[in-house]
Amino acid sequence: MQLYSFFNSSTSYRVRIAFALKGLSYEYLPVNIRVGEHHDGAYVNGINPSASVPALIDGDFALGQSLAILDYLDARHPEPRLLPASDELRARVLELAYLVSCDMHPVNNLRILKYLQSELKLSPEQKDAWYRHWIDQGMAGVERLLSRCGEGPWCFGSQPTLADVCLVPQIANALRMGCDLSAYPKAMAVFTHASAHPAFALAAPARQPDYTA
Repeated sequence: MQLYSFFNSSTSYRVRIAFALKGLSYEYLPVNIRVGEHHDGAYVNGINPSASVPALIDGDFALGQSLAILDYLDARHPEPRLLPASDELRARVLELAYLVSCDMHPVNNLRILKYLQSELKLSPEQKDAWYRHWIDQGMAGVERLLSRCGEGPWCFGSQPTLADVCLVPQIANALRMGCDLSAYPKAMAVFTHASAHPAFALAAPARQPDYTA
């Protein structure tokens, strides 16, 4: 398998975690979204129509969108499961995963931040305020959900799930952007626990071949 990825992309980070958890090998193909390589015609027309990362190539099958890739990997390589077999627990895991991937990430990804600054002419301070606002909104929801339903060292029990796979990269990016997350101790406890896990450590941005400080 091949994975088109960018080291600091939280969506790519999710997929790298899943590969590592499942012990799957892959070829890492860097796409520098900072300089717009994801808009290259050959990439958009041949690999990923959404002009984004990550993208997975498995034989003659190409797939974009991290949640679709994660679901595909879980179906093809079900151990360890990212989505639990229990209907209720599966729904709970998806609830948190979607909170991160549908509510938080879309309003704070690189293309949105670039648009705010280049097209709407927000100052760097205003852009940062935008980022912090939506991180706080989303993390408050995560913290309430973990307070009500979370248990164990991971989001929901003794094993990592899709919830952790989505949450950890989002927290890593928020910390990189200078956000104060001390108001979310349950989420940060999950992040600290995950950061010591070999699969999460292997998938971290600094461990990727295209990493730059």
